[in-house]
Amino acid sequence: MVVTLERYELKLGQPTRDAFGEALRDLGKEDERIVVVDGDVSNSTRTEWFAQDHPDRFFNCGIAESNMVGVASGLAACGKVPIVASFACFLLCNAFDQLRMSVAFPHLNVKAVGSHAGISIGEDGPSQMAIEDVALACALPGFAVLVPADGAATRAAVRAMLAYEGPVYLRVGRPKVPVVYESEHDARFEIGKAVRLRDGQDLTIVANGLMVAAALQAHDLLADRGIRARVLDVHTVKPLDESAIAAAARETGALVVAEEHLAHGGLGSVVAMAAARHAPCPIAFVNIGDRYAESGRSEELLAKYGLTAGDIVHAAGQVLAAKSQ
Repeated sequence: MVVTLERYELKLGQPTRDAFGEALRDLGKEDERIVVVDGDVSNSTRTEWFAQDHPDRFFNCGIAESNMVGVASGLAACGKVPIVASFACFLLCNAFDQLRMSVAFPHLNVKAVGSHAGISIGEDGPSQMAIEDVALACALPGFAVLVPADGAATRAAVRAMLAYEGPVYLRVGRPKVPVVYESEHDARFEIGKAVRLRDGQDLTIVANGLMVAAALQAHDLLADRGIRARVLDVHTVKPLDESAIAAAARETGALVVAEEHLAHGGLGSVVAMAAARHAPCPIAFVNIGDRYAESGRSEELLAKYGLTAGDIVHAAGQVLAAKSQ
């Protein structure tokens, strides 16, 4: 699908965790099967908003993520639609075995939501930064893995996630993020389908999460140099929209993949596999690399660890040079 937009205007919107909390609270009114299980961080994950309106369907399991996932799997086995939420690093790293054996293996309809993902949480520091969560979630057979770009996309993602039959991991963040979509309708969120935000023939920038806004900024910087870049919001890492990646690789001949994640196992890895299968071409990767970050202001960390529009432009130069050889 294609969204037609003019030159990108950067403006900050709400944090994606806030959009998740709002959507969950509102959708809870529509379906009484929805229940929430939280790991004693509901004021941070924003599930407390659901708890205020639906206290009989909210369960605080305390700081016990493994048990929390087990509770959610039991609720799913009884026909409920459980949301299990915590910081992404606690949920995916601490409770991975339970997600594997209690959710993925029986393929239960559990919706795992990890907040405070990425290095953009800032001052909380590396112990709280989930930078491997997408790789871990993708390693769970049968899981869908969603990384929305902004508040509107997140609200649409929550609706799509709850309608989806099967386990899902949804990644949301702490800071305010740039607006990409003006409304949930504009986001046109469909699990497994990329959104083409810009068209171009010289290369394709593939991004998700807060890196979508950086990709749009990079598009405009490249356009000022006469370079036409396609921009894809690949909000679903799994199942990947392989047809969109294959078309981009064939039609533009070069890819740049941008994500707020480690180099291994995330969006870059699955895009590279898809391109290798369908249309091999030069690919550059904009990500955190193979390292932990540190405590600091969000914008400073994104700059230090190479997650800016300028870094995407630099990567574009690399693939364009390789393409011309």
